[in-house]
Amino acid sequence: MSPFAAAELDAVADALLAAQRDGGRARVPGGLDLEAGYAIQRALVERHLAAGESAIGWKIGMASAVGRTADSPGPIYGRLLSGMLLDDDGTLERAALHGPHAEGEIAIVLERPLRGPGVTVADVLAAAAGVRPAIEVFATRLDADAPEVADMVADNSSSAHVALGGRLTPLDGVDLRLTGLVFSRNASIAATGAGGQVGDPAAQVAWLANAAGARGDELRAGDVILTGALGGAHPAEAGDVFTAEVDRLGSVSVRLA
Repeated sequence: MSPFAAAELDAVADALLAAQRDGGRARVPGGLDLEAGYAIQRALVERHLAAGESAIGWKIGMASAVGRTADSPGPIYGRLLSGMLLDDDGTLERAALHGPHAEGEIAIVLERPLRGPGVTVADVLAAAAGVRPAIEVFATRLDADAPEVADMVADNSSSAHVALGGRLTPLDGVDLRLTGLVFSRNASIAATGAGGQVGDPAAQVAWLANAAGARGDELRAGDVILTGALGGAHPAEAGDVFTAEVDRLGSVSVRLA
């Protein structure tokens, strides 16, 4: 049972929502555990939905931790909302973000819902409509120099913005573990990677379906799922242009003003 009262968790969600809207920072109480963090995240997402946004998918953070021992710091997940979505080659205001970083990812788009427990990689592949290249820009709203994992979970796992590119590519004949990425910053290659860097993107989605299912949530048809960073996270500053080129999937770019 959480040592925090529901009213206290709701107050944290309110503070995080205000920080997201005005570019400020919010404090969370010390000693949050993961379940309290996810309770705050849920309350935060509910506030966005009540304000007219829609849920469009999920992000997986610390994705390389999928399959590790129970004491690993991660993986974690957050929700993607319509207000986070950028057009390909869209522009963000750097001044509105605290400590933003950009990373290239493979996004899996579902054609059919998935709900744990018991979701397997085969289930994910059968439910997927296809894949697209993506860039996630994440940033913090936390007033803390070294936030704990549960604090980041409360802050919707640091989700800020996402851009999708390319066309939806069916998974037939595509081994996501071998799918390569070139990630560029200002036309210079900043990193390279492949789906295998996060183990197997489809396995990340299976983990997500089971972890979210344990908390009563379902991955819905049409959901976009960011499966984890390929090539690491890169600080994002005003004037930067990031491009993720993914083998056979196309490319996507994001600009910061």
